[in-house]
Amino acid sequence: MDQQTRQKLEDKGWKVGTVSDFLELSPEETILVEIKLALSRALKERRQALMTQADLAEKIHSSQPRIANAENGESSVSIELLIRAILATGASPQDIGQVIASVG
Repeated sequence: MDQQTRQKLEDKGWKVGTVSDFLELSPEETILVEIKLALSRALKERRQALMTQADLAEKIHSSQPRIANAENGESSVSIELLIRAILATGASPQDIGQVIASVG
């Protein structure tokens, strides 16, 4: 957002900041959210190239709606499920490490 737009919003009483500011997240919590979102995006990208959500769900003994939630960054999905699903697409631990390292 450019400074002029920001100033106009603030002049009208709007508070301008980041999502982390709004949610009052610590730096560690912000990074954790970013990691989960990066893993979700990586899962969706890999899975779409290889199989359906139903196929992946069967492979990891889960459900298609749960895979959809994982790919959409649903907060209730654990990092463990994200990693298990990514591994089930044939990713290596190094691939997952690269996704995590790309955050920030």
